[in-house]
Amino acid sequence: MEGIEHRTLRVNGIDMHIAEKGEGPTILFLHGFPELWYTWRHQIQSLAALGYHCVAPDLRGYGNTDAPPSPTSYTCLHVVGDLVALIESLGGKPVYLVAHDWGAMIGWYLCMFRPDKVKAYACMSVPYRPRNPKMKPIETMRAFFGEDYYMCRFQESGVIEAELKSYETGELLKKILTDRKPGPPCLPKSDPFQLKGLNAPLPLPTWLSEEDLKYNVEIFDQTGFTGAFNYYRALDLNWELTAAWSGVQVNVPVIYVVGDEDMVYTTPGLKEYVHGGGFKKDVPLLEEVVVMEGVGHFLNQEKPQESTAIIYDFIKKF
Repeated sequence: MEGIEHRTLRVNGIDMHIAEKGEGPTILFLHGFPELWYTWRHQIQSLAALGYHCVAPDLRGYGNTDAPPSPTSYTCLHVVGDLVALIESLGGKPVYLVAHDWGAMIGWYLCMFRPDKVKAYACMSVPYRPRNPKMKPIETMRAFFGEDYYMCRFQESGVIEAELKSYETGELLKKILTDRKPGPPCLPKSDPFQLKGLNAPLPLPTWLSEEDLKYNVEIFDQTGFTGAFNYYRALDLNWELTAAWSGVQVNVPVIYVVGDEDMVYTTPGLKEYVHGGGFKKDVPLLEEVVVMEGVGHFLNQEKPQESTAIIYDFIKKF
């Protein structure tokens, strides 16, 4: 990836790897599951050329950033603490925030806890969802979607990791990256990602090269997926820690971008929240909702030029 530089910073008690390019106002990119800084490769190149300092970390538990072993080290307070320390190490000025999937969830916490550090937020895939003061997240998910719902299946340490040992990492990543099955995603215990019955390797999508896949496979083969799963294992703890923020609105300028074939967008109740006024009530400075047609969950990779254009047209106003 031409011109992208890499370094490791000490933030919030951990070593964090960042990829960066360009000079100017900082755009902070947050990746999701199961991804790395690399998911933002297209946006880094394009937006650096437009006069921005693009910074994409491997979040704690991922890639070349430290991965504490305990799920209790992956709460929203830990991860937002990492990001605030990272922003301080970059000069301390407020950043433009661009985030996807789990990164988007962390992005909402950053905007909620430290809105002074965010100029504007381009959120991809996962909208803000207010805390339910009556039920913990995993209890709620089990009630609505059943025991096999993927977030429920990730809860017990070591279990899903053991199940994944029967899969080749490249095939697993291809399956996750290309899945178009409408949500909510469930993982049966016998063959959670339904790869065992395939007669041939899954084809690569046109937007993912062999080189792209190889980079991700090499990293995840080294690190495993426990750090990534630990974010899910801290969901109920996040709920406990954020009781003081129940009912709080997010007061940062926001654009929300999602693919119409994204499993998040097709999960029951999501469209009603996003388009029915609930989202705007919780995020008063929500400027626009963009639904990209024929696009799945990993929109920033699947439609990089279109995604980058949406990001740029939004952040240049601030």
